[in-house]
Amino acid sequence: MPNKKAPPTAGRPIMPADYGIQPPDKASGLLSWAEAGRKIAAAHNYWVSTTRPDGRPHAMPVWGVWVRETLLFSTGRASRKGRNLAQQPYIVIHLESGDDVVILEGIVQEALDPQLLAEFVDAYDAKYKVRPDTTDPNKVTYALRPQVALAWLESDFVGGATRWQF
Repeated sequence: MPNKKAPPTAGRPIMPADYGIQPPDKASGLLSWAEAGRKIAAAHNYWVSTTRPDGRPHAMPVWGVWVRETLLFSTGRASRKGRNLAQQPYIVIHLESGDDVVILEGIVQEALDPQLLAEFVDAYDAKYKVRPDTTDPNKVTYALRPQVALAWLESDFVGGATRWQF
């Protein structure tokens, strides 16, 4: 996985005009990527959405950690999400709240870098008090370095909705 890169480009989400989204220089303005990153790191559960081979969606909560601007989580290779991601690595990950929203989109990769995996295990243990076994051949650790992220507060949707492009 790549190391930290330049911050993403912020703008407004691409939504129909009748949603009322204000221009970036109006209302409360764009949200901070640093604040979105803090929310990603602090979340306890992450909703992972994948696609089954027949095209049907699949959503499941997972535990994960935010390390080096990358969301890492583990799953069984034989789990539905594990099989889905092995075939189609496209993913959407949403934090728990529908009021204080952060959504990540992109393509996952299996995390294979020993240093990144060690950081994952340490961060996961600090957060959940469990040390995942990254050597278990029946498990896989996935890494998402977002390509697009969205965030907004329900209380200020039209003024603060932000889309980041990486």
